Amino acid sequence: GFAYTRDRLGLRTDEVDELAVTSPFDYRRQAILYVPHDLPVPSGDGLPPEVAARAAELCAITGGRAFLLFTSHRALEQAARLLARLPFPILRQGDAPRAALVDRFRATPGAVLLGTGSFWEGVDVPGDALSLVVIDKLPFAPHTDPLVAARMQACADAGGEPFATIQLPAAAIALKQGFGRLIRRRDDRGIVAVLDARLVTRGYGRVFLDTLPTGLPRSSALEQVRRWWSMAS
Repeated sequence: GFAYTRDRLGLRTDEVDELAVTSPFDYRRQAILYVPHDLPVPSGDGLPPEVAARAAELCAITGGRAFLLFTSHRALEQAARLLARLPFPILRQGDAPRAALVDRFRATPGAVLLGTGSFWEGVDVPGDALSLVVIDKLPFAPHTDPLVAARMQACADAGGEPFATIQLPAAAIALKQGFGRLIRRRDDRGIVAVLDARLVTRGYGRVFLDTLPTGLPRSSALEQVRRWWSMAS
C-alpha cells in the first residue's frame, strides 16, 4: 500500500491518485528465494563467518555473477577478507565510483560485486552477468542513527509504535529494492538469498515477504536451490 509513503510526504488520501502496477515478469519461473534456517541470528553490524561461507557456496552454484549486498560497511569489509580466496573476480564498493564498478562488473565474466546501501537500488544489470543476489540480513536502519532516532521518538510521542511505523516499512522497502536488482527483463533467471532466518521465523517477517512478488518459490535447502539452478540454466 501507499500509506507509509503518503505519511512520509505529508499527503492525505484525498490529495493523491494512487496506482499499483503489476510486474511484467514471471517470478514463479524466473527466480527462487533462498532463506536458510541454520545460520546464526544477526547481531550488531558484523558478518558471521558462517554467513560468508554460505555466500561462497551460493557463488559456486552460479559461477560468480553475483551481487553481495550488505547492511553495513563493516560487514562488507569482513566479507572482502573472508571471501578473498573465491575463484572469481572480486569487485568492492569503494575501489572505484559506482558507475565504473557496475560497468566493470558487466564486462567481467563471473564477477562478484560487494556493495552496501547505494547498490541496493538504482543499479541495472540485465542478462547473464547477474544471476545471484545475496543479502546478508534484513536491512533495518540502525536506531542509533540521529534521523531514525528522531523519527521514532516523534512517533512514540504521538502515541504510535515506532518499530512498526518507522523501521519496519523502511526495511521492507529496502529489501524489495535489493531483490529488484536481480530480474531486469523477461529472460533473466536467478537466485535471491536472504541469509537471515528472521524473514521466516519472526512475525514481522510477513511484512517483508508481502513486499516480494506473489508466487515466488522459496526454499531453505541449499541442495534444492542447486537443483533449481541446474534445471533453469
